[in-house]
Amino acid sequence: IVKIPMTWAGIQAIKTLSSEGIRTNCTLVFNLNQATLSAKVGATYVSPFLGRLDSIGPAGGASLFLQQLIDAFCNYDFETKILGASIRTLMHFSECIELGVDTVTCGLPILKSLIRHPLTDEGLAKFSRDYQQARKRN
Repeated sequence: IVKIPMTWAGIQAIKTLSSEGIRTNCTLVFNLNQATLSAKVGATYVSPFLGRLDSIGPAGGASLFLQQLIDAFCNYDFETKILGASIRTLMHFSECIELGVDTVTCGLPILKSLIRHPLTDEGLAKFSRDYQQARKRN
């Protein structure tokens, strides 16, 4: 998959590559017009940058953009997949799941935090205590 930025030359490259059957990811997408244009020229993936978008706009702007993007892609029956990028918080990750984003990219800290939950930690500690007590009895 060739990663291509949202530029005029990028759109031309996506159109050419997609016509040759080469899969592409249009990256650095920040609004519905950019995403729609990339889908219309045949991008395999479009990557809205959620963290960067939220850092310059109102809270929840990325979530609203994702919903608009998903609605538009469904309305036009685009085959282009949505790849949530610049995932900086668990909220971004959860919003992608809730809204039906096809895939996401995130850093290792976010990935590790997906596993963490206080009740999981508490349950593991209890399992460990129970195991130690059982060993002492045997």
